[in-house]
Amino acid sequence: MDFFISEFHQNISDEEILSDIISITTKLGKATITMHDYDQNGKYNSSTVIRRFGSWNNALKKLNLPINQTFWEKQDLFINLETAWIKKGKQPSRRDMDNKDLSYISSGAYLRAFGKWSTALTEFIVFINNTSNSINILSNNSFENDKKHNTNRDINLRLRFLVMKRDNFKCCMCGRSPANTPGLELHIDHIKPWSKGGETVIDNLQTLCSDCNLGKSNLSEKE
Repeated sequence: MDFFISEFHQNISDEEILSDIISITTKLGKATITMHDYDQNGKYNSSTVIRRFGSWNNALKKLNLPINQTFWEKQDLFINLETAWIKKGKQPSRRDMDNKDLSYISSGAYLRAFGKWSTALTEFIVFINNTSNSINILSNNSFENDKKHNTNRDINLRLRFLVMKRDNFKCCMCGRSPANTPGLELHIDHIKPWSKGGETVIDNLQTLCSDCNLGKSNLSEKE
């Protein structure tokens, strides 16, 4: 994991920090600003503001500025982080989360939820490594668990990420990845089909792009 150390501004008064937030709000011509706005234009940084006032919203409240930040559940943040990680092909930085091509949730939401970006990454890894995790996000199908199977057909977030990480976030057939082919969609495929008794375990799963996965399905139908 990569940890980042932000510069401390211990000798700066609360009034100076709040005054700088106001000046940036005026400069941008907005009724209120986000942490990303401030990081791009402010004299200090949003981490300094959070350490001083406890949260970004607390600072806005002191200035009577509107609070218009969307609240995200941790599950939403983890799913979005996983998506950004897969698209980049490696651990994303906090700045990556403000790239709309990688992430639909800004870095500010992570700082509000976790305090620090490194904490968000740490909790995500703990979540992924938690064997009791049973959140299902890949399939809209109902659970299929009969006498022929010991596992459910659906693949949860934890298992999906572990399979893609093992496969280096690349299609096992063509070698393409979202990192080198923008817009490419990766799927998790049962090597031995579920319909033929294959289980949903990591050794029976592989990463395929949507094109190769469709081709594999067509081939199976012909067989």
